[in-house]
Amino acid sequence: MHSEFDLIRRFFTHPAPGTVLGVGDDAALMRAAPGHELAVSTDMLVGGQHFFLDTDPEKLGHKALAVNLSDMAAMGARPRWALLALALPEPDEAWLSAFARGFMALAAEFHVDLVGGDTTRGPLSLCVTVLGEVPEGKALRRDGAREGDDVWVSGSVGDAALALAHLKRQAVLEPADAAWCLSRLDAPTPRVALGVALRGIAHAAIDVSDGLAADLGHILERSKVGAIVELSRLPRSAVLERLADRKLATTCMLAGGDDYELLFTAPAGVRQVIEDLGREQGLRVTRIGRVTAGAGLTVLGEDGAPMVLERTGFDHFR
Repeated sequence: MHSEFDLIRRFFTHPAPGTVLGVGDDAALMRAAPGHELAVSTDMLVGGQHFFLDTDPEKLGHKALAVNLSDMAAMGARPRWALLALALPEPDEAWLSAFARGFMALAAEFHVDLVGGDTTRGPLSLCVTVLGEVPEGKALRRDGAREGDDVWVSGSVGDAALALAHLKRQAVLEPADAAWCLSRLDAPTPRVALGVALRGIAHAAIDVSDGLAADLGHILERSKVGAIVELSRLPRSAVLERLADRKLATTCMLAGGDDYELLFTAPAGVRQVIEDLGREQGLRVTRIGRVTAGAGLTVLGEDGAPMVLERTGFDHFR
């Protein structure tokens, strides 16, 4: 049986070229670039709550880091460093090797150094903290939306929620469709490049983690404005487009969550700039509504009439 420190050395100690002092001491030492602020985000994933206990550990390693990188994207920050805390029922070497492979591959892709963390015995849970840098005063925030702004979202929404419905046998998908949706659930792509490019262009931003309606609601609440979103404009994959259960499709797009796309507001005068950014990055960006005076979100259905939303998104305590 390997000790805690053997496991850390074997699976989670890697070169950290962007760090003064990495794994192996009581604390890591990092040096922020001059003229930059630190952006810090923490996310916890609990087995049986946020993921199935039999989830592929390599994909889980990817997702554990990806959800935090998505937070950096929503702030317009470049991720630099990560800390990882793991509670494990048993130190399963095969599981740890696969998990570390997924985590470190994504870290390498985004030039993120793993600089510390913790391990302990307990029910399977993962907690990742990411630190990033953003030029002073340039961070994207939730409280900057203004009346008259357009509301935009990257990529497509609803596929991850449809994958979850499939796993729970609430929907039956063809194998190819299921594989596509599961890839969106298990291996989201953090939109870091888009977030960085939106500095000075977008007024407010958030990532879609709990559901588009719920997450847009956070922007509206913080910015003290309202918004109108048109269901017909929501970007959807071919899988969701042909789903026979239209009620389920609508729920997945508006309230499903786990998309990790960027949802942002920007003035109407920069529409062409945003569309050009999307083309440059090979990423779909879609204008789905507008910010209004007042408060709260109104969603217009396919018939143009306001919808009654039974759900807006995920809440850990409801």
